[in-house]
Amino acid sequence: MAQQATPVRTARLGRALGPEPTAVSGVVLLLPGGEENSGRRPSSMMANASVRALGRRLARAGREDGLATHVVHYRYRGWNGAEAHLARDADWATEEVVRRYGDVAVCLAGVDMGARAALHAGGHEAVNSVLAIAPWLPEEDVAAPPEPVKQLAGRRVLMVHGTNDARTDPELSFRLAARAKKANRDVCRFEVHSDGHALRQHRDEVHALAEDFVMGSLFGRAFSRPVEDALAAPPPLGLRMPLAAGFGRSLRR
Repeated sequence: MAQQATPVRTARLGRALGPEPTAVSGVVLLLPGGEENSGRRPSSMMANASVRALGRRLARAGREDGLATHVVHYRYRGWNGAEAHLARDADWATEEVVRRYGDVAVCLAGVDMGARAALHAGGHEAVNSVLAIAPWLPEEDVAAPPEPVKQLAGRRVLMVHGTNDARTDPELSFRLAARAKKANRDVCRFEVHSDGHALRQHRDEVHALAEDFVMGSLFGRAFSRPVEDALAAPPPLGLRMPLAAGFGRSLRR
């Protein structure tokens, strides 16, 4: 018998969350977390859970503006060293958005390893903003090249990190934000004091912050005062901005 060829794995976009607008004018690509090394297929159920609640909120908030929100389904569960599979899949997904919707602005919104993928793929010409929540970043190693930041020039970038994160070191995201700020003034970072990796204690505030940033970046809505201040402040102030309890209930300037 002839041996069957192994099917080639492909990334894909999940169905748009919420009712898809008639005319799409902006897209959020949600990038779930992953593992450092793994050739296994991702678990769609687990991956989706980490980003779907945020995606549904953004879809509701941006519906009238023409926002489409999709979860990216990776080929592999792992980043896998120089292969950077998750970043490559994020780049593919951005190309797919351009193919489907044309010349629209894209926000890459990732959590954990997906946040690292969002930062890496942020240089695509269709991307105008990057949201990195509790980004997984490698330990700094003098023998290895540092995480890239030049691709973020010209994009708005927001990082959010819990100060008690035991999985991903918040100090690493601060250092990355500081390097990115030198290449791009439109970088800010919020710290969620006493919260852990999943940011469960302040999930409402984190999602409100994400909504504020995404709607402002994609559709030109006015940012809340804290986001305005964080973007304008010199380092380290704008990179260690505390996320206030109750953010989102009384946002306005």
